[in-house]
Amino acid sequence: MAKIMVGTVEISGNLILAPMAGVTDLPFRLLCKEQGADLVYTEMISAKGIYYKNKNTEKLWEIAEKERPAALQLFGSDAELMAEMAAEIEGKNFDILDINMGCPVPKVVNNGEGSALMKVPELAGKIVKTITERIEKPVTVKFRKGFHDSMVNAVDFAKRMEESGAAAIAVHGRTREEYYSGKADWDIIAEVKKAVAIPVFASGDIFTVEDFIRCEEKTGCDGFMLARGVRGNPWLFHQIKMWQEHGVYEEKPDFTEVLSMILRHGQMLMDFKGELMGMREMRKHVAWYTAGYRNSAAIRRKVNQIETYGELQRLCEEAGSKG
Repeated sequence: MAKIMVGTVEISGNLILAPMAGVTDLPFRLLCKEQGADLVYTEMISAKGIYYKNKNTEKLWEIAEKERPAALQLFGSDAELMAEMAAEIEGKNFDILDINMGCPVPKVVNNGEGSALMKVPELAGKIVKTITERIEKPVTVKFRKGFHDSMVNAVDFAKRMEESGAAAIAVHGRTREEYYSGKADWDIIAEVKKAVAIPVFASGDIFTVEDFIRCEEKTGCDGFMLARGVRGNPWLFHQIKMWQEHGVYEEKPDFTEVLSMILRHGQMLMDFKGELMGMREMRKHVAWYTAGYRNSAAIRRKVNQIETYGELQRLCEEAGSKG
C-alpha cells in the first residue's frame, strides 16, 4: 500500500476516519484505529471555543499516542483568530491541523463558518494562508462539491487551497444544500484530483468494500474517508484492508461479536466521559451497531432508557440470549 505524505507527516495507507461531530471522539477513534484506519480526525473544534476557554473543548483535542497520526479539525471564519488559536494549541498531541469548510449545519453556516466559506473563497484562502504562516504542522482543508447546484466550485476552490498553502484536501461529493441526501458526486472529486498536485481525499458514500473499490477507480484519489459507513461498523476498515492486502472479502461480524464490541465501546466511553454521559452517548451507537441484525429491534427500543453500564450489560445479555 502506497504511503501518503501530508506535508512532513507520513500516512502508512489510504483509509481515513472522517471527522464527525458527536461520533469521532477518542474511544471511537481508537476502535477504528484498531480495525485499520491509517489516519483519524477529531470532531470539529471551534476556534472561538478555544479562545473563550470552553471546558467542553478540552475533551475534543485529547488524543492518545496509539491513535496517531491524527488530525485535529478546527472551524471558524476569522483568519487572525483561527491562526492565533492554531498557534496556541500547536503543542497538543495532533499531527495535522484540518480546517472545516464543509459542515452544512445551519448554526455553523449562519455564522459564516463551515461550508459557508465556499461562498467566499478569498476569505477561505486567507484563513489557510494565515494559519500556515503561523504554525509548523501541516494544514489541510475539508470542503464540499459546492454550496448549491448553481455554485459548484470545488475545482477552483481546491486550486485556491493549494495556492494558499494547504498540504492536502478532502472533498465531499455533495453540495451544502444536499447535506447527505442523494448520491455523492465522485466525478467532481476526480476533477479536483486532476487539478491539484497535493494529496486529495475522497469523501462520501463509502459503505462497503465494493463502494471503496468503485470510488478508488472513479476518482484516483490518494486517500478515502469513511464516515457514516463506519458508524456502528468500525469493522469496515478491516474489511477493506483484508481486500487490499489479501484480496479477501470478509463478512460483517456476527451478532455476538457486535454485542461484545458494544460493551467494549461502552466501557471506553464510560471511562472517558463518566458513566451517565457515556451511556447516553452509547444510545445512538447501539442503534447503529445493531441495525440490520435479526432480533435487534428490541435492543434499540430499550436502549434509550439506559443510564448505567450495568443496564447496558443486561440489555446485551438479554439480546444475546435471544439471538
